[in-house]
Amino acid sequence: MVSDRTVKDKSRKIIVIGAGIGGLTAGALLARRGYQVLVLDQALVPGGCASTFKRRGFTFDVGATQVAGLEEGGIHKRIFDELEIEVPKATYCDPACAVYLPGEKEAINVWRDPQKWQKERQRQFPGSEGFWQLMSTLFKVSWEFQSRDPILPPTNLWDLGQLVGAIRPDTLITVPFTFATVGDVLRLYGLYENKRLRTFLDLQLKLYSQVNADETALLYAATALGVSQAPLGLYHLQGSMQELSNRLEEGLAKWGGKILMRHAVEDIEISDNRATSVRIKNLKTGEVWREEADEVVANVTVQNLVKLLGKKAPKDYQHRVDKLPPASGAFVIYLGVEERAIPDNCPPHLQFMYDYNGEIGENNSLFVSVSKPGDGRAPQGQATIIASSFTDTRIWWQGEKADYERLKEKYTQDAIAHLAKYFKLSSETIIHQETATPRTYAYYTGRDRGIVGGIGQRISTFGPFGFATRTPINHLWLVGDSTHPGEGTAGVSYSALTAVRQIENG
Repeated sequence: MVSDRTVKDKSRKIIVIGAGIGGLTAGALLARRGYQVLVLDQALVPGGCASTFKRRGFTFDVGATQVAGLEEGGIHKRIFDELEIEVPKATYCDPACAVYLPGEKEAINVWRDPQKWQKERQRQFPGSEGFWQLMSTLFKVSWEFQSRDPILPPTNLWDLGQLVGAIRPDTLITVPFTFATVGDVLRLYGLYENKRLRTFLDLQLKLYSQVNADETALLYAATALGVSQAPLGLYHLQGSMQELSNRLEEGLAKWGGKILMRHAVEDIEISDNRATSVRIKNLKTGEVWREEADEVVANVTVQNLVKLLGKKAPKDYQHRVDKLPPASGAFVIYLGVEERAIPDNCPPHLQFMYDYNGEIGENNSLFVSVSKPGDGRAPQGQATIIASSFTDTRIWWQGEKADYERLKEKYTQDAIAHLAKYFKLSSETIIHQETATPRTYAYYTGRDRGIVGGIGQRISTFGPFGFATRTPINHLWLVGDSTHPGEGTAGVSYSALTAVRQIENG
């Protein structure tokens, strides 16, 4: 039922900068609740890092390849229900991931069934069950807490009230671990020197938190490591990841919101510490104009936000962003292949690490997503392979164009060589090959220096210590992977829902 307040607010205009999943979610929910909404994005298609592109009959997911939160009560299901649109067709990823450690031929399978996963980890990491039981306990409590929609970090009395209202007696179990990292708890259980366990955790946590076990906040890690088990789970979408943004775009249009692609926001006007309008450039025609707004929602990185604000950015806010550790980028290789290149019973998602002495990323580790027959990503008898590796964005912006091309070629050759150890790759089985670097992501998504996955879930940037959706500038909101609860389509959708609730309640 639409509230009286929603009816009253129908004249209020909201501009959303960025048509990634966070921006589309915020825009669609705000339109559903009665606001006038305009979503703007510089790209050709919506979806941001969860969009797709097509080549020679293949459909490639740009970045994100799996989804959480489609189950009953999950964040995406809740949002689609409110928008009165259908949930995309999807299947569970089981295992959620098959992890290959250096020199090993047998995978560590992260099964969806909790008992099956328990047996797997006991077999793979003897003596570690105390650690896993603690993580399970913290996950259950943290998940229940998050399901009550707390505002983190709180920045006014209403936010604080929402946070306090989400706390239950069992929530207090998490308090002693607020300042702990995964590395701290591994030491507590005498497991820190277990090279296999720590490497497995480093690989998984880097995928979800952007940092390793020593740096990842324990309470974030508990959720990241637990969300793939039933009754929850990770999903493989039928068609492509674009289905998620397609549904949200459908919801936006259904409730009267508008979206303009190939329109870049160049500036946010601030008056008396209040966002009042944005300057828009039509990238097709070159036309520039200013559009007034009652609220501005920025679905951008926090680094992009301070760039948009320029000298109008609050000094403390700018200083905090400047002090953030460098965020990760990604090198990605997209392969369209003959189906015979894929081993029998290949899981949809795999992780490989090749050398214990090397770091995670920089082609020493790869996260690989493989299409399934009939899932809409490849013609019959063919398949897609998408392999990504974390990389330092700074190395991709150095030197001349020739230096960049040499680096790109080296990474490509190394990735193919690594992948060929598992897949049957040759000139006969590879039909299409394409790569993306941080410079590619910067060009197509507009993300500062092509960073992906947010700012890293360290203690200093997680939960109560992170960047708020409510910025220091009135009526200016930040959603996306720079805010709580972090990266992934489920995470950015939670941040969007948070901002929508805050806008509704002033």
